[in-house]
Amino acid sequence: MTEPTLPPPLSPPAVTPSPSPSPLSERVDAVREAVGRAFIGQPEVLDQILIALLAGGHVLIEGVPGLGKTLLVRALAQALELDYGRVQFTPDLMPSDVSGHAVYDPKTESFKIRRGPVFTNLLLADEINRAPAKTQSALLEVMQEGQVTIEGKAFALTPPFLTLATQNPVEQEGTYPLPEAQLDRFLLKVLIDYPTLDDEKRMVDAITTGRSAADFDLSQVPRVLNAAEVVALQQATAAITVDPEVIDYAVRIVAATRQWPGIALGAGPRGSIALVRAARAQAVLSGRDFVTPDDVRDIARPALRHRIALAPELQIEGQSADDALTALLAKVDAPRK
Repeated sequence: MTEPTLPPPLSPPAVTPSPSPSPLSERVDAVREAVGRAFIGQPEVLDQILIALLAGGHVLIEGVPGLGKTLLVRALAQALELDYGRVQFTPDLMPSDVSGHAVYDPKTESFKIRRGPVFTNLLLADEINRAPAKTQSALLEVMQEGQVTIEGKAFALTPPFLTLATQNPVEQEGTYPLPEAQLDRFLLKVLIDYPTLDDEKRMVDAITTGRSAADFDLSQVPRVLNAAEVVALQQATAAITVDPEVIDYAVRIVAATRQWPGIALGAGPRGSIALVRAARAQAVLSGRDFVTPDDVRDIARPALRHRIALAPELQIEGQSADDALTALLAKVDAPRK
């Protein structure tokens, strides 16, 4: 039996020069407007997804079924001309169903690699907590290192790569909660709620008028960027100026979670890194080439809510992680100009 024949690693796209701050915000606005044609309402959810994309991080989306999570990813993939993959996590899903595996070809008497759905740009891991920990862990390597190991050899993914994992806050029976180490791999945890009455009316009208299908017509979403331009935007975002006092402010916020009454488990150093990375992208969305303390404060809840664990007494009182973080942010002094 011969050794597996492995395809060569994917090569990254050619990177265009980083745009200046003004075109940077204009391009992000164009993406926001394009995706907004399909994903109606909840602009804060779309903004947080764009923040994760610009910062090169991954997103855990929590919300009940039917709120447009899949539509959001598909519309984003079309607007950015990116490959899109979807995995429905179930209790019988195997790690190889996600990452790929070697298949024996009797004609050539050799193994060939069958790439899994993770080989894409935008991966929707739907209901990730429906699969056991062994399958969930299949995403850890690719989320952290941007590569997949099959038959002992590593294959790099073509950037950009963004995982959007969803989980349902209800129906917890038969689910496998994500461990803290895996939650920490997500840059942001985004909460998606029911749309407003006006937004739901617009949504119903857009989907039902003159159509028998129950999904949005994505042909209305224009293509505004490509993969190379997205990588350039990420590089430009990483170059956004952060004053040492603002970094100090972000670190003090994260450090406060480790001593705050009612928080049993605080965020680690990865939380500080995530907060600064996300704050840079928040500044881009605001049209600035520097980070302010407000950027850090505004993105602190999505960046930290999944990195802390509440003490039992707060849970009994019905408080959430956001409630604890809001109280904490009010007490941590911000830098003054």
